[in-house]
Amino acid sequence: MPTLFDPVRLGDIALANGIVMAPLTRNRAGDGRVPSALAIAYYRQRAAAGLLISEATQISPLGQGYVDTPGIYTADHVAGWQPVTAAVHAAGGRIVCQLWHVGRISHVSLLPPGELPVSSTAQPSGSRTLIRGDDGGVTLAGCSPPRALRTDEIAGVVADYRHAARCAIDAGFDGVEIHGANGYLLEQFLRASINDRSDAYGGSVEGRTRLVREVMNAIVAEIGGGRTGIRVSPVTPSNGAPPDDDAQATYGAVAAHARQLGLAFMEVVEGATGGARDFAGFDFAALKSAFGGPWIVNNGYTREMGMEAVATGAANAVAYGRPFIGNPDLVRRIQGDLPWAGYNRATCYGGGAEGYTDYPEWEAAQQHAQAGAQSATV
Repeated sequence: MPTLFDPVRLGDIALANGIVMAPLTRNRAGDGRVPSALAIAYYRQRAAAGLLISEATQISPLGQGYVDTPGIYTADHVAGWQPVTAAVHAAGGRIVCQLWHVGRISHVSLLPPGELPVSSTAQPSGSRTLIRGDDGGVTLAGCSPPRALRTDEIAGVVADYRHAARCAIDAGFDGVEIHGANGYLLEQFLRASINDRSDAYGGSVEGRTRLVREVMNAIVAEIGGGRTGIRVSPVTPSNGAPPDDDAQATYGAVAAHARQLGLAFMEVVEGATGGARDFAGFDFAALKSAFGGPWIVNNGYTREMGMEAVATGAANAVAYGRPFIGNPDLVRRIQGDLPWAGYNRATCYGGGAEGYTDYPEWEAAQQHAQAGAQSATV
């Protein structure tokens, strides 16, 4: 019977165990969109996970939607990521880069001068994002109204994904994960509730899945299917993306195409991202069958749930997100059935080392607690 702690293979990527660190946006890259030196320690601290999926990383200037998120499309970005991937590898880990285009979940202050967010539609999302405030800090703002991509512009977006995938490999990543979830650009095309196009990229399931199929094709042609994964969230309502009535057919078509290409893995958010695991009406087992390859489950998994998912064959690996923020040694805590520490939400997005690289591992946390208890009795 397989366990969560057994080695597992995702395409060409061999993992030491089935524990995956889900992508976690931390907003510490700065205006240059280059990972800070702190990112080296942050990812190295968590490298005991079988696989680290990087924070969402934009593929182009128009792909950015939040302040201080990193990019993967220039030589500076490649050079900035290289010491991060090297540190993970030196610690025995594996890491893939999550390729991200936010589409309409953006603000004009984050984009090149004169540009608007782009999407499948000109409908605004009604969502908010993080931008640089007048005081230099990070503040919430409503997303700017988007414009619909012209049909003749879409090939350029596909080329951006392909270029970013090559940059990721040049930066030392073991592969990439296509971000097709959470109401960002690819899902803005996938969902009929958003996509109001009348060209070949709208309307039917075939039309709405065309962009993501072209993106998968381009990346696989560039770096191979064995180093390419995809993340989907069929029923999550994130970023103004209400689920569709035909979600099963839409995401089933994506999974079937991924299968044809031999993708290394599919990561699936069960329920609302970071929220309720209520997915009545959607058959995730059928989606898994349509893909037929290595399957990573995500969303609110506990130690016991993760162990059961792998033991029963419901998943090959389990992604944990927020628990990795406050527990750099989460793998050890899961293996030893040790309590998980919490995290400070106030330091999640932006800032420096506080709330990023200063969370203690188990032994240090216990020593600190004991020292505090002794001081209190003196």
